[in-house]
Formats: sequence, C-alpha cells, structure tokens
Amino acid sequence: MTDIAASRKAGSLGPLLPGILLSAAVAIASAFLEPLLKAAAGGRIGIPAIVIALVIGMLLHPLANTRRFAPGMTFCVKKLLRWAIALLGLRIALGDIAALGLSTALLIVGSMVVTVIVGFALARLLGREAGMGALAGVATAVCGASAALATATVVPDYRNKAADVAFTVIAMNVFATVAMLAYPLICVWLGFSPQQTGIMLGGTIHDVAQVVGAGQSVSDEVANVAVIVKLFRVFLLLPSVLIVGWWLVRDSGELSKAKVPVPVFAIVFLILCVLNSLLALMPTLAPLYQPVRDALLEASRWGLLIAIAALGLGTSMAAMARLGWRHLALVTGTTVTILVVVAAGLALLG
Repeated sequence: MTDIAASRKAGSLGPLLPGILLSAAVAIASAFLEPLLKAAAGGRIGIPAIVIALVIGMLLHPLANTRRFAPGMTFCVKKLLRWAIALLGLRIALGDIAALGLSTALLIVGSMVVTVIVGFALARLLGREAGMGALAGVATAVCGASAALATATVVPDYRNKAADVAFTVIAMNVFATVAMLAYPLICVWLGFSPQQTGIMLGGTIHDVAQVVGAGQSVSDEVANVAVIVKLFRVFLLLPSVLIVGWWLVRDSGELSKAKVPVPVFAIVFLILCVLNSLLALMPTLAPLYQPVRDALLEASRWGLLIAIAALGLGTSMAAMARLGWRHLALVTGTTVTILVVVAAGLALLG
C-alpha cells in the first residue's frame, strides 16, 4: 500500500515538475541578475528581481507555451503564490500599527477605499475590464506587486487577464521607483514635518522596498514612521482582497463563473500577524523565533519570485503590447488619487 501511495504521489507531482523547475530557474536567474544590474547602474537605482523575473518569463513565453510546462506554471500562480502571500503576515506587529493613532489610521483607510473605488470607476470610463480596475486599485492602495498578485486570485478569469496582471506588476514597480525619488521632494515643498513626511511616504508609495528607500533618504525617524504606515496598509491586504472579490461576484451576477475562493491563505496571513505580534512581546523567545521568522520570510520571497516568473512565462509580450494607453492612464489615475488624498488629509490634520 505504501508503494502504491508513493507512486500515486509521484505521478501527481510529475506533470507539475517541468513548469515548476522552469519557473524556479527564471526566479534564480532574476535574483542573480538584480545586483549585477544595480552595480551596472552605479549602485543607486536597481531593477527589482520581481520585475526581472517577469520580463525574462515573458521573453521565454514562446518556449513555455506548451502542455508540458502549463500544469506546473499554473500551480505556481494559483497555489504557491497564495502561501507565499500568507507568510507575509510575519512582517507585521499589531502593536506598531496601534501606535499610529486613530486619525492616521482613518486617513490611510479612507485613502485606500477612495483609490480602489477610483480604480473601478476609471476602468469603466476607459472601457477596461472591471478586473483591471480591481488590480490597479488594490495594488496602488495596498502594496504594489504583491497585492496585484493576491487580487488576481479573486478576479474572475477573462481574456488577457494574465497580461493585465503582468502590466500592473511592472507599472507598480515603475511608479514606486519614481515616487521614491519624487515624493520626499514633494513633502519638502508642502512643508511637512518629519512625522507627516513618514505618513505621506508610507501611505502613498506602492512597494515596501521603495518606502524604506524614500524614508531613509530623509532621516531614520521618517523611515521608521513610513515603514509602520506601510505595514498597516499591508495588514489591510486581507479585507481588501475579500471585499473586492465579493464585489466582483456580486457585480457579475453569475456566481458559477466568479466565486471568491475560500481564503485559507488570507486567514493564515492574519493568524501569522497575530502570532508575530505576540512573540514580539516575548523577548526571551527571540533567539528561537527570529531564525524561523527570517527563514519563512525568505521562503515567502522566493515563492513570490517563482510565482511571478510563472506568470511571465504564461504571458505573451504581444498581448502586453496591445494593452494601449488606457491601462497606463488607469494606473496613473489610481497613483495620483492616493497621493492627493493622503497629502490633502495631512494638510487638513495639520
């Protein structure tokens, strides 16, 4: 019986291996190229590995677009991605978020809600799929590429969905890099205090890495505030994805074609947030807990990288090229929205 069970397990894993291995190879190549490209650019601005993996994957799409690789690539995008996102909960300590204060929390939540609504509205105005509005809105509101990938799990399938997800990931990283350089200057122009600057940077920039870079370009104090605000937005990934998924189901009116998946990964994300918060209050356990936490976050990083590589392998560059200016206008609109709402809120709060 043991041999039979083992052979069945191997048989079920066998079809997945080619696609998983190809996706992993692209992920490894992107991780290797990231520091090389940064060094070639003078060490100041680099291209994130997640973008490199996506681009390499799209270049290899003609090779990967076969039945041999499809099952494993689908596994990476559908299954591996969700567990990698769940592990991101270990980044967050609820005590730090509570220290932000009610007015800051309400400002951040309000700006996120407005941004997601604008995403849907612009998608309709520009003649894009509602799913693209969800991708742009949630990615801008929460945490860039990771949020785009999480949102893709609840967006019903439609033609060119993979191309929309790939475009959103690339656009989020481009806009985040521009914001990292420009937003600290905007804060100076607006006369914001260090506390306000940290809230502004953490509340508007898409990706965590660029938030850290922007904050540290001003001061350590600003960077600390910015990271806490940003992690609050990451914490809201769970409700954002669930609400958007429910709305798309409700809006479609066809529950058989658009179901919100059982959010096991999102529940694990929340559990890990709570666990990380509790263990942060127990310094005696730090020598045991910290290595485990670091290992799981590293596993999450590689899981996301492999998933985005698989997404790129399944995305046609021709399909990306056909998207047109409306997609760019949509992502630009959501980016400007969250910037204006947060800046206006900070100005009013003083």
